[in-house]
Amino acid sequence: MKVCRHIEVSGIVQGVGFRPYIYRLATERRLAGTIRNTPSGVAVEVEGPWESVEDFVLSMRTEPPPLAHITDLSIRDVPCRDAHEFHIVATQHGQAVRTLISPDVATCDACLRELLDPSDRRYRYPFINCTNCGPRFTITRNIPYDRPHTSMSVFPMCPACQAEYDDPLNRRFHAQPNACWDCGPRLELWDHAGTQIRHGDPITQAVSALKAGFIVAVKGLGGFHLAVDATNISAVSLLRERKRRVEKPFAIMVPSLAQAQEFCELSVAEAEVLESIQRPIVLLRRKDKSLVPDQIAPFNRDLGVFLPYTPLHRLLFVEGEFKALVMTSGNLSEEPIAIDNDEARTRLNGLADYFLVHNRDILLRCDDSVVRVPADEDFAASVAVAPLTSRSKTMNRKDRRERQSVGTVHQLRRSRGFVPVPIFLQREIPAILAVGGELKNTICLTKGEHAFLSQHIGDLENLESHRFFKEAIEHLKNILEIKPEIVAYDLHPDYFSTKWALEQRGMRAVGVQHHHAHIASCMAENKLDGDVIGIALDGTGYGTDGNIWGGEVLIANYQNFQRAAYFEYIPMPGGAAAIREPWRMAIGYLTHHFGRDFLKFKLPFLNKTSESQLELLLAIIARKVNCPLTSSCGRLFDAVASLAGIRSKVDYEAQAAIELEMAIEQSCSDEIYPFETIVTENATQIVSTRPLFEALLGDLKSNVSTATISARFHNGLVHLFDGLANMTREQTGLDRVCLSGGTFNNVYLSERLSAQLRSRGFKVFRQQQVPAGDGGLSLGQAMVAAHRAH
Repeated sequence: MKVCRHIEVSGIVQGVGFRPYIYRLATERRLAGTIRNTPSGVAVEVEGPWESVEDFVLSMRTEPPPLAHITDLSIRDVPCRDAHEFHIVATQHGQAVRTLISPDVATCDACLRELLDPSDRRYRYPFINCTNCGPRFTITRNIPYDRPHTSMSVFPMCPACQAEYDDPLNRRFHAQPNACWDCGPRLELWDHAGTQIRHGDPITQAVSALKAGFIVAVKGLGGFHLAVDATNISAVSLLRERKRRVEKPFAIMVPSLAQAQEFCELSVAEAEVLESIQRPIVLLRRKDKSLVPDQIAPFNRDLGVFLPYTPLHRLLFVEGEFKALVMTSGNLSEEPIAIDNDEARTRLNGLADYFLVHNRDILLRCDDSVVRVPADEDFAASVAVAPLTSRSKTMNRKDRRERQSVGTVHQLRRSRGFVPVPIFLQREIPAILAVGGELKNTICLTKGEHAFLSQHIGDLENLESHRFFKEAIEHLKNILEIKPEIVAYDLHPDYFSTKWALEQRGMRAVGVQHHHAHIASCMAENKLDGDVIGIALDGTGYGTDGNIWGGEVLIANYQNFQRAAYFEYIPMPGGAAAIREPWRMAIGYLTHHFGRDFLKFKLPFLNKTSESQLELLLAIIARKVNCPLTSSCGRLFDAVASLAGIRSKVDYEAQAAIELEMAIEQSCSDEIYPFETIVTENATQIVSTRPLFEALLGDLKSNVSTATISARFHNGLVHLFDGLANMTREQTGLDRVCLSGGTFNNVYLSERLSAQLRSRGFKVFRQQQVPAGDGGLSLGQAMVAAHRAH
């Protein structure tokens, strides 16, 4: 029986090879019809035998091109037109364009084969790409996504490339960055002063510099990396010194899964994510006798590992036969990544010895994404990863559906490879701009049922970051064609993002409490409505009472929240200085609970502090001068880490907490440190930490190991929040728990608490597609603002 079906497809289906893919599907099955672009995606009409049309539709659903992301597919029967051929209908001039743009993704296997084939005309061409791979987001100036609107507009295609571009049966059909040695971008190697080194091949020369221990700034997809040979301890130390990055871990790029497995424990799930076309940095457990020097990630059992994702990366490894390269962001600590050649020469002057540059402009900064694969997962790809995974092409349809629905990854930094793929919301909301917080900033723009988070912008603590913040807003508004009606911001009056939001005209401004935004972000990603129990744990968040929150149990929905429980307020001696120097928080807790009596315990951590420093701090606390009050779980981690002798000062955010988690050993006790809850008149539970510190001081006196102290502390937190959730359920009847905030990047805490809550019958929701930390804050701000706007 002959049938004709009209199919409307929405999502990321333009500029990703979807039309030639459909053309091939139809012609292989001898079906007739058309495909054309529409404002929301593409429209397909297909006509032929019923069995062939059904197989066509099934293939479209389950095996789309690697970069395509179908969000909606509607089918209806229409009268047969007695057509005999299948045609790609050209986009009409002036027609409305799509709103979803593909992210930048790794070089595909077909292009890699050509790259290393001496008989191919693109042999060793460092900008090889096709419709299935390469740059998209970072080269797009405007929409529609056509070559004149990208940074490739200055490179007219040669006849051979143009013929590929025009052929619907070629995998480079309408590949906007298509180029070759005759018509495309070129590499240059510069010395430290920015003078081109004209003799020799730039890649060969860069490899020689890396082997000699020099630092090379390498221009990639979303910006520059600073690269050194990861096995060269002197080179790694030099990079740390110049970058002013004393102990914060570096990520390493390795040439293959086999090499990653030499350095780290590697599950099937982690291997899948490493090889996904997003090529994120994956946090892996380091092997005990790894060749990677400790200087890469001091005092840390994990390594950030990723695979090459550009042709240039691949050529560096092929030419140099490196086991691993440090590939860290091309910037000074806390500044945005450099993207322009002249900018890199200026900003990275004194950091890099050589610059491996090219003349294809990067239009928007986009740092590498960082993810973790939960230990209890058998499959790697999450809902966010699976639709874009190159391996999916080789799976059968049943396996691919299972792979898309089973696995999870947790985003720690969502950027290159994932942005600007939207978070798909439960229902349409107004056009909103949410500007995030101060640290790990992202912004969010909403349009209909889509929430678009920006790439990682970073900490808004300097002028360069402020510029990047504004660039990201304007660029996303432009390429997504969104004119926001509402601007949502954090309540902290001193945040740059808050001040910027309140200066805007023509938009309604909505302030959102920090931890309410965290829980709303988790709710949005998991498509939840109604009230939930929200456990929000982090380092800093401005509270509605003017104090610094961070250890909260909330009863929340999108519009409102109330505090069900929180840690008692403790002074932060010296304000922000207490974040950089955890010993101050230890003094704050001890003084709060024991007054000056704690000095009788002769605690080891005090040996690092002079008597004058200590007396000054005690005077500050007594006079309540520059001692803001905090309920922060992050500050509690700092105090315990300091008392345990792990860290009195930190080089980067959350270092003390990370190293405290790393101290736990598998054989550690399941014993807990106790807490005490005090119920107030309005039924709010205030958590006292005095029992914890009494037990901890006893363990220190008995010389209990740091590993055991850390385990008892973590287990105590699990027991505490399990109990608080249970008491809140008894009071409210709620059984859905959302976990959010940067503290839930702690694997031991988050996975044990999740398991414990599930064992009690709670439905537990965590974040996967967006970070649980402040990188996901803007999504929650947008959702709260949307519901308050009605």
